[in-house]
Amino acid sequence: MSHRYVLATAAIGAGVIFVPYAFSQAQPVAAKPAATATSKTWTPPRTADGAPDLQGFWTNATETPLERPKDLGSKEFFTPEELATRQKRSEEQAAKRLEGRQTEPGTAADVHYDLAQFGLDRSQSNAAVSLRTSLITGPEGRIPPMLPEAQKRNAERAANTRGHQFDGPESRPLSERCILWPNEGPPMLPVGYNGNLEIVQSPGYVAIMQEMIHDVRIIPTDGRPHVASNVRQWLGDSRGHWEGNTLVVETTNFTDKTNFRGSSENLTVVERFTRTAGDTITYQFTVSDPSTWDKPWSAEIPMRKSDSLIYEYACQEGNYGMANNLSGARAQESKAK
Repeated sequence: MSHRYVLATAAIGAGVIFVPYAFSQAQPVAAKPAATATSKTWTPPRTADGAPDLQGFWTNATETPLERPKDLGSKEFFTPEELATRQKRSEEQAAKRLEGRQTEPGTAADVHYDLAQFGLDRSQSNAAVSLRTSLITGPEGRIPPMLPEAQKRNAERAANTRGHQFDGPESRPLSERCILWPNEGPPMLPVGYNGNLEIVQSPGYVAIMQEMIHDVRIIPTDGRPHVASNVRQWLGDSRGHWEGNTLVVETTNFTDKTNFRGSSENLTVVERFTRTAGDTITYQFTVSDPSTWDKPWSAEIPMRKSDSLIYEYACQEGNYGMANNLSGARAQESKAK
């Protein structure tokens, strides 16, 4: 079992999902702004069958937030000077954290959340650096407001589960049940830690395995159509094709239980993977769901090459949170009788 999972399961057992901000198991490297999809001077390597080679281990760890802070308004990019100032501040904060490790009197909880011992401190991250002020692109830099029908749908869903959150395993969140973590996607989003993935290619297929949880997305690139519309899947049904050096993947056929940020089963995700440097893949996605938002929204995430292997994420085997939460609920019910 991955030692990093101990951190997650203990947090789940406390009733929350603990997500440190943008960590990775990879070792630190010199920070530099990530390449963008507009790079035209670099030619990616090719696989044996002639496709652009995306293979290898990558991390999408980043300190860029998904949504732009409101105080930045429509400012889509920092200047290099502003980014340097922010990086310096971040490095100073990391140095203080590491300097103060285990020097203060504490409890077992303090040791548990000493992230550096797990390789999860920000200073131990191989995070890509970007001038972007948010992963979401465009002048708004934020997810569009939900349509009234989507607000009503999600409010009804919350009302139906209120008071029944601990009735049984079926009433617990998908991530706690080791079925699906939101970061898996599509779209694939940075997760608090274990933000690593492996891409493998063969003629007619691209496979993506992520460290967090246990699923492997197998994406056909041979031109076959999507499955029938009545077939619904947790991760949807992905179909890919190549546009020059870019892998374009369209995913449909989601189940309404996937509920990506309040979406419905009408969710469609289009992803674009472009290797823009030897150590960088620019990952872009566009999300659309006419039952949830009145317009699509897009994001761009730089993924950095990692020299680290991906370790087993033994979710079910270490999932003490499920049993602890349900047994705690039964104990409270017995006490109330």
